[in-house]
Amino acid sequence: QVQLVESGGGLVQAGGSLRVSCAASGRTFRSYGMGWFRQAPGNERSFVAAIKWSGGSTLYADSVKGRFTISRDNANNMLYLQMNSLSPEDTAVYYCAADSGNYYNTPRRSEYEYKYWGQGTQVTVSS
Repeated sequence: QVQLVESGGGLVQAGGSLRVSCAASGRTFRSYGMGWFRQAPGNERSFVAAIKWSGGSTLYADSVKGRFTISRDNANNMLYLQMNSLSPEDTAVYYCAADSGNYYNTPRRSEYEYKYWGQGTQVTVSS
């Protein structure tokens, strides 16, 4: 198993930047493909970004492409999401997620591909 704890959320003005982090513990972190998802009030949870276990491949939702960057530090069991040019539409609870830990070759978009979830961190963007 792997335990995931997000941090770094907060309140930021439109146009600003924020980095959220996810600390992982448990089984070997480097074996897991990782993803970020978000859920705004009244909406379903949606895909934001994903990264292969090695960090060598990434995938983004169209709505964040060019503004957000997912990265990982396998030596320190950390996942990051750097968010730039934030808009009020980015306001949501952000969740990190890990797949089943089998060194999959491609990053995953569907939440059903992920087995472990953090508790989420709130990101609020004011206009």
